Amino acid sequence: MLHIVNKSPFQTSTLQSCLRMAQPGHALLLTEDAVYAATTGTEWTEQVRRACTTLKVYALQPDLDARGLSAKLIEGITLVDYGGFVDLTVEHPTSHAWL
Repeated sequence: MLHIVNKSPFQTSTLQSCLRMAQPGHALLLTEDAVYAATTGTEWTEQVRRACTTLKVYALQPDLDARGLSAKLIEGITLVDYGGFVDLTVEHPTSHAWL
């Protein structure tokens, strides 16, 4: 399953709920303001690092770039472009957008 989160973890509990429900082997894609969770030096850094041990975690590169965060990416997160986003949706027959 592909989980897609687009809300900032500093404003909503969407990412927290997603991480609670995601099963080992699932994939997580952080887009829009959720990419803030993909950066080092925040209260979310350790929780996302732990998620990388059981989930395949991706972040949308254009959203990181737009926010000037690319240099602060947590190790273990894979960056994808829009084509990569499409590839992930094709690769995972089931997806859940956490709104």
